[in-house]
Amino acid sequence: MNRLKWLIVIALFQFSTAAAMAEPVATDIVVRAKARDAKFIGSSIGGALVRIRDADSGALLAEGLTEGSTGNTDKIMRQPHSRYGSIAEGAAAFKATLEIDEPVFLTVEVVAPAIKRQARVLSQTQTWLVPGKPIDGDGLIVEVPGMVVDLLSPQTHQAVPAADSPFEIKANVVMMCGCALTPDGLWDGSKMEVAAIVRKDGELYKTVPLKIQDTSTFSAPLEAKSPGVYQLLVYAYDPRTGNTGVDQTSFIVQ
Repeated sequence: MNRLKWLIVIALFQFSTAAAMAEPVATDIVVRAKARDAKFIGSSIGGALVRIRDADSGALLAEGLTEGSTGNTDKIMRQPHSRYGSIAEGAAAFKATLEIDEPVFLTVEVVAPAIKRQARVLSQTQTWLVPGKPIDGDGLIVEVPGMVVDLLSPQTHQAVPAADSPFEIKANVVMMCGCALTPDGLWDGSKMEVAAIVRKDGELYKTVPLKIQDTSTFSAPLEAKSPGVYQLLVYAYDPRTGNTGVDQTSFIVQ
């Protein structure tokens, strides 16, 4: 009986020693950011910032931008998707190689579009990564909701003479991947709700619907003959998906 106990102790010691001496294994993980109802977020709009953390400690294990194209429009937007079928086909991605000697539970954060601060959205998910078992191919696809709205006119803190009223509200609206809105196009701007909520001296003044005039450009005239400080919030909303984007500014009517 004593001999059996010793054999068990020795086996446990050998097992724990082998585990302690396990060599880290280089294991790849590919992360892609996909705009809701659109394509992948890549170099053309500054990429998506990806942060990979140890979920338990919060330690940052890898960080970088997705790089590459928005992907194949037909595969992503027009063709039916099959199980295990790829839709990425070389689209923008961030690839990290982690040296791990045991399975690690990861939190993957995606901030996109990285260079458009007023439109940035944080999306995240979690996954296990096992040594020698890569997450590659299309990789881990994280969806990023929203739209990018850029107010073009009026300019921030612009002083507008009351005599010039009405003047133009103009905004540029694109999908989070930078894909353009066009009348009756794949991303049909005529079916998007775009409007300006106008406040004067802190009080609601009016809401002005904007119409698409050209590729990704929406505009409408604004009557503002009363002097004061005006705040302008332009939103874009797609009732079919719930996608929403906003930009804001202020201007002065003299």
